[in-house]
Order: sequence, then C-alpha cells, then structure tokens
Amino acid sequence: MALFDLVEDERHDILNEAIELVHDYYTNTKNRHVTPDLDLNFVRRYVENGISPSKNSYKEKIKYVFKGLESFAVQIAHPSYFGLFNPRPAFSGIISDLFTATTNPQMAAWSHNPFCYAVEEYSIQELGKRFGLEHVDGTFCSGGAEANQTAVLCALNKHFPSYLTKGVQSLSARPVLYCSGQTHHSIAKAARMCGIGLESVRQVPTNDNLEMDVDHLSRCIQDDLTAGLLPFMIVATAGTTGPGSIDHITEIQALAKKHSLWFHVDAAFAGALCLSPKHKSVLSGIEHADSITVDIHKWLAAPMGTGCFITSHPSILESTFRITAEYMPTEGSQNNAVDPYVHSIQWSRRSLGLRFYMSLLFYGWAGFEKTLNHHMDMGKALKEKLKNHDWKILNHTPLPIVCFSKENYTDDDIKKICTHVVQSKKAWISTYPINEKLSLRACITNYATNENELDQLVLLLQEAEKTIA
Repeated sequence: MALFDLVEDERHDILNEAIELVHDYYTNTKNRHVTPDLDLNFVRRYVENGISPSKNSYKEKIKYVFKGLESFAVQIAHPSYFGLFNPRPAFSGIISDLFTATTNPQMAAWSHNPFCYAVEEYSIQELGKRFGLEHVDGTFCSGGAEANQTAVLCALNKHFPSYLTKGVQSLSARPVLYCSGQTHHSIAKAARMCGIGLESVRQVPTNDNLEMDVDHLSRCIQDDLTAGLLPFMIVATAGTTGPGSIDHITEIQALAKKHSLWFHVDAAFAGALCLSPKHKSVLSGIEHADSITVDIHKWLAAPMGTGCFITSHPSILESTFRITAEYMPTEGSQNNAVDPYVHSIQWSRRSLGLRFYMSLLFYGWAGFEKTLNHHMDMGKALKEKLKNHDWKILNHTPLPIVCFSKENYTDDDIKKICTHVVQSKKAWISTYPINEKLSLRACITNYATNENELDQLVLLLQEAEKTIA
C-alpha cells in the first residue's frame, strides 16, 4: 500500500465524512455567519494546533479543517454576501473539481487528456459564438488578471512583432495603451509585467456615469501620435469593479478601428450576459472586439480561478506564446490540435473548462439564461427597496451593482454603517467612492439571493443608521 493512498476502508470513510460536511454546508449555508471575527493570531494558533498528535483519526482531521474554512473566512457562498463578484459555486462545479482533483489532468499537452482538451476547445468556441465573433480562438486561464495580461501581450505582438524577440528596446518610441480610471488594475499590472511600464498606461477620464469619456480618449490618442508615441491598444470595460459601468463599446471600437489599435473588452463580469438574450444588448459592439475577458467564476458561478480569454484572431495566441521544448509530446500537428502550453501564459495547469462544461450539461444554456435574468431582477428589486427607504442610488448601470448613500451622510457615516452591517455577521457589503463621495456598495453575486435577503439587508441598514443618528 502506498502511504499517500491510505487503505480502501479509510478512503471510503473519509469520503463519506467529507460528503456529509459538504452537503450540510451547501444545504445550510444561509444559517451560518457571513463574516468571521478577524483575529489573525487566533487563526494562526488554530492552524498550528491542527498538527497536534491528539487528533488521531482522519475524520477528526478533516472536520478540523472544514471548521477552519467555516469559522475563519467570509462565507462568499452565503446569499447575504453582497460583495466583489465572488459567487456561490454551482454544485456542478464542485463535482467537476472533485473529478479533476482525482484524475489530475495535465493541460500542457492536448494528448495527455484529449477529453479535457476537447471540452475547453468546445467551450471557447461556443462562448465566442455567443459574443458574436466571426472567428474564435481562446484559452481558459486563472482569472481576469491573466486574461488581461494575455490581451496586452497579444496586442504588443500584433503591433510590434520584434517585441517577442528583442523586447521593448527594439521599439522606436514608448508604446501606449488606453483605459479608463475605472478599469481594473490588472491592466496596469499587466503593463508592468510585460515590461512596457506603468507610464505606458493612459488612464482616460470618465464622464458623470463613470464611463470612459470617448471624446477625451480621441484627443489623447491624437496627442500621443503627435508626440511621436506608439498607441497600440484600447481597453473598454463592461462592468467595472466598483460602480459596474459599461463603457461605450461601439464608439470606442470605432476609434480603435480608425487608428488601427487592438480593441480589448474586459467583460470579466458583464460578459456573462452574452448568454441572456433579454439583456445581451448592454454588450452591443462587443462582437467587433479583437479580444474579450470573461470570468466564468463570477456570474457563471464556477469555482474560483476560472477565467477565459477569447479572441477573434485565430493565430495570435500561438504566434504570441509558441515555444519549442524537446521533452514535450509532438502529436498536435498530426491531429489539428494546438498544445495549450504553446497557446497561453501557463504551462502545467489543471482542467478549468470542465467546470463550465459540467454546468452546461447540468443546466443547459437555458439554465444560464434563467440564472442571469434572476440576478438582474434582484438588482432592480434592491434598487427599488433602497429608494423606498430614501437611499439615493449614485451609480448608473443596468447591472445588479448598487452604490448608494444619503445626501446628509459623510464619509465617516458611510464607513460606520458598513462596519455595523459587516460586524452583524448577517451580511457583507463594502464602500466605494462615487465622484469623490463615499457610498455603500452592494452587488448581487449569488444565484441563491432572493427578496428575503434583500429585505434583511434593508433592515440591517436601518439598524446601522440608528448608530449615527
């Protein structure tokens, strides 16, 4: 018997115990506290005490670990978590992770797991079609940050082929990309990691709705061209992290086309609406994008770490990332397949597409559509409930993201209200500045969130208001 395998009876007992823990948690999530007590030193001692030899049975050990996960973390699977795009994972995703962890597919070379390779290939193609792209290629990745870095690298390759071999020193001037001040900071991080530096990122001002100011963008591009710089990319956002703004995709794409710039849409959150015919129009123009980021682990409820990069340029990923290694399998050229390791940033990685594919098998495209529409309905309901209690909605988005305050509340008042709600352990919200005024922020991230949770949040806000009266 191999030590790490354990014996058959032990495995059976452990799996049964683990299944009971998971089932109880998933069934009764709403009965748990949303937020923990933040005492890191206590948690550190808990971790150290887990190594104690007094915990002899495997059941005790796994119960101890699960208690740690339940007790010392924000429960983002809770329907009263109104947070930062972190979902309650679909049960299908949990099953796919169990299967993936057991069989441990290696996704560097397609021939090591043709099934998982074909699953990801199919999923990318189908998502691309629903975005309206005429030609589709892409890759699964760890999340929006990796997808956005992939976009920057592809854009650099498209405009400056020498960059891949000679680096930025081969360029005649500074390359420049454009995004709004509300764009996710992963774009700036990508510029730093790609070697072009933060000064290559132009943060274009936003309008009153916190959308990229297209006229200002146009002037900025022209100014940089006049100065002899090298514009190469524009990033529009569909669903900014704070207020949920959706940039004017069609107008920005027209500017990108005019100046022959790579047009990327960071639709990490709102991109899921490509699966909802009722709400897909908020993404109008995205079908003309050169590349798109969409996070399956956000609105589509896959377990964390499931991002997706999709492009309308079928050869750009391979030309950007191809590299040869003598020890890697070479069956790809014989089967019209491209090994993932020559097609993406990562080399060895787990199967991520199975999380999406399993949900598609369980619920179908109609299931995704129904769930997305429910999120949107709950967002509208929350806005109405808040208005009925004299809260003012400060952001302007069709998405289920609500930034709200009252005229007489100071930033300190908003912080105190947020703290009261979070410390109640009954819900989790955050704060976000809207036009230099701090607001409370609540986002419908959980497909299990219903009007009961919305009503409870409004009551918690009323209780919190009394503390500052």
